[in-house]
Amino acid sequence: MKISVELTFSPLQDDFEQPIIRFIQKLRASGLIVQENPLSTQVYGDYAKVMGVLTTEIEEALELVERGLMYVKIVKSDRHDYVPFF
Repeated sequence: MKISVELTFSPLQDDFEQPIIRFIQKLRASGLIVQENPLSTQVYGDYAKVMGVLTTEIEEALELVERGLMYVKIVKSDRHDYVPFF
């Protein structure tokens, strides 16, 4: 089953940039399709592969910050090639 996941990582501390950069770099290195915009990061692929990578990387990202939020949305379909039609 293919999925699309939208992630927003929000460290609740003054020094927030490095944990976010590291998290995104680890996702890029995973071999999954990763797309970014100023507000979130999207990851696309097979459910088992995506969730395996996210389980590891989310845990590591949260361990690197004192306090933080990770917002996760999952859609059952691979939407990486979505193009607005209007």
